[in-house]
Amino acid sequence: MILSNITVPLLGLVDTAVIGHLGSAHYLAGIALGATVISILFWLAGFLRMSTTGLIAAAFGAEDKQELVQALQKSLLLALAVALLLLLLQKPLGSLMALLADASQPTMEQAFNYFYIRIYSAPAALANLVLLGWMLGVQYGRGPFLLVLLTNVVNIALDILFVVGFGWGVKGAALASVIADYCALAFALWLVSRLFAKLELHWCWSFGARLLQLGSLLRLNGDIFLRSLMLQLCFSFMTFYGARLGDVVLAANAVLLNFLLLISFAMDGIAYAAEAKVGQARGAQSVHRIRMWVSISLQWGTLFAVLYALGFYIFGEQVIRLLTDVPEVNSLAIAYLPWLVLMPLIAMSCFLFDGIFVGLMRAKDMRNTMMLSALVGFFGVFLLTQGWGNHALWAAMSAFMALRGISLAVRYRQLVKADALLQ
Repeated sequence: MILSNITVPLLGLVDTAVIGHLGSAHYLAGIALGATVISILFWLAGFLRMSTTGLIAAAFGAEDKQELVQALQKSLLLALAVALLLLLLQKPLGSLMALLADASQPTMEQAFNYFYIRIYSAPAALANLVLLGWMLGVQYGRGPFLLVLLTNVVNIALDILFVVGFGWGVKGAALASVIADYCALAFALWLVSRLFAKLELHWCWSFGARLLQLGSLLRLNGDIFLRSLMLQLCFSFMTFYGARLGDVVLAANAVLLNFLLLISFAMDGIAYAAEAKVGQARGAQSVHRIRMWVSISLQWGTLFAVLYALGFYIFGEQVIRLLTDVPEVNSLAIAYLPWLVLMPLIAMSCFLFDGIFVGLMRAKDMRNTMMLSALVGFFGVFLLTQGWGNHALWAAMSAFMALRGISLAVRYRQLVKADALLQ
């Protein structure tokens, strides 16, 4: 899972590097804006993967084959419904992006070029979230690795072909991502069909029954959705407020957010494994195994956080120069690099405890700690430091990550002391 997740931000790095060498900041700023909105929309649907992993891991631990199939069917239906809604609302969403960003006309033109193509990958991207969550739940860690690897290899190859070879610019980068998502969907369905045969599962489809059961799934996912909404509000605020500070700031933050993605996806690799293992232990009603997997996950997380911090400190400037050769973007990104050197150490526990709480199916706790962290950690700190300009955004993000980790760790200790891990 660590290997598969690390390949995800490599795609963002290639996107940034390819677009970052087109000679102007507005190309990089435009793709940053368009890609941020797409990420917000798709990551808001992250509850599809989280809830699927938690439900399936518990069913797998309890050896409930019927629930393994039914939970997948309901989640896929919900994913397709959400994707259809996004496609229907693409024009209003694009207008809202322009209103919130208030960016320059060349930047908005490139943002629209990316957004109105990339949005058509929604059905595949959201279905892939469900299928990835299902594979995690049945403890098939190799499947997500192969799935993400295929997606990124196709995407990177097409990115270079369309943008560098054909000269299609930002539109080419968006089209490459769409094609890669649908290739990944076909591959994911094939992997799941093999697992069905191995686990002796049968696709007993009843569309009407599954449709009626969507209400209960929506209620279950409500807390995780609100948690994801607060998370995306913080990340989107960074992009939209950065856009108001100018194209160069927006472009520099876009470069640096790739470092944050590297951190988050590596830590999430451990967190995904924790989701699956903790969820399976919960299904088997084993408190001892839950605590064992939490301990192991934190040990690995600490190791990777230290390695990432050292890597950013030693190679950070070189990576920034590889990503863009626009001088003003380069120098500004390097000025803010120290925030990213500290970020792995600050953010490690929040990512890992997210995975642990998904495995425990403690969605309400995830919602409450996220709201506290967003309102106090991010927006509270930003208001206090607003005079620092772009430094205020990075200070707020650091405080947000730290408070998430602290509040989740405190809540976990409370559950342990109250002997409530299985409730």
